[in-house]
Amino acid sequence: MNLKHLRYFWAVARFGGVARAAEKLALSPQTLSGQIAELQLALGVELLRQVGRRLELTDAGRVAYSYADEIFGLVDELGAQVRAMPSGRSRLFRVGMTDAVPRSLAYRLLAPLLAEENIQLTASHERLDVLLADLALHRLELVIADRPLPAGIAVKAFNHVLGDTPMALFAQPAMARKLRPGFPASLEGARMVVPGRDSVAHEQLRAWLEQHRITVRIVGEFDDGGLMKTFGASGVGLFPAPLTMRGEIEQRYGVELVGVMEGVTERYYAISTERRATDPQVVKILASADRLLANPSSLSARRRS
Repeated sequence: MNLKHLRYFWAVARFGGVARAAEKLALSPQTLSGQIAELQLALGVELLRQVGRRLELTDAGRVAYSYADEIFGLVDELGAQVRAMPSGRSRLFRVGMTDAVPRSLAYRLLAPLLAEENIQLTASHERLDVLLADLALHRLELVIADRPLPAGIAVKAFNHVLGDTPMALFAQPAMARKLRPGFPASLEGARMVVPGRDSVAHEQLRAWLEQHRITVRIVGEFDDGGLMKTFGASGVGLFPAPLTMRGEIEQRYGVELVGVMEGVTERYYAISTERRATDPQVVKILASADRLLANPSSLSARRRS
């Protein structure tokens, strides 16, 4: 049995079809179909069956997929362990992050890795579904996100909680001084720029406003948190951000704290293919998060009164 063919079958089953798997694997659908046909011929059984427009696993296909999942999970773990061993060559450590993860937090989580001479770090930002697909195909070692692995997704991966941070609202100084008295009722009718609708912060902010029966004028939604803060700093409107980043946000953007959204926290996750974090670099990131998020002052520069 050719393991390359088995991996192609595994990808088709995982991503729900030949076209999508071919796109992820950078192959043509015809090539992928041909490789799976060879696997079925070698095994002497049908693994996938066309039902209408969909491909479904046969009973034999479900058994094969279960074994393939275990096999490639072990292969991934083996690769991580071997790459972590001293070899005289740099290990490529690839991290993907959702746009909602603050850049400053990402920097502080990942910076300790660069102190190691044998690590070459690459980092990218994408939607969570894209990142998880790359993780499943072993194109990433780790995903850092503002939400956990979605339930029911066909990716064998595990959540590791990095920590929580309270959320607060910031604004250009004149606006902040106007809105601080009577907060949060003072926000009624205020202009606001907010994270994109795919972020957890957007959902929580909406729920918090509804809970307090506050109506604001949302003048902008941004997937890029840095762009949202830049617009907010220009005086367009107030914006939400992690309270643990207060000092840095105030200094970098010239804004001031308006108030803390009581009961609203943002939780960050590391998502890996390991049930228990054994990769030395993943362990180091988890340790950095525990230290940084448990001690807000380590994330903040000098705070303004």
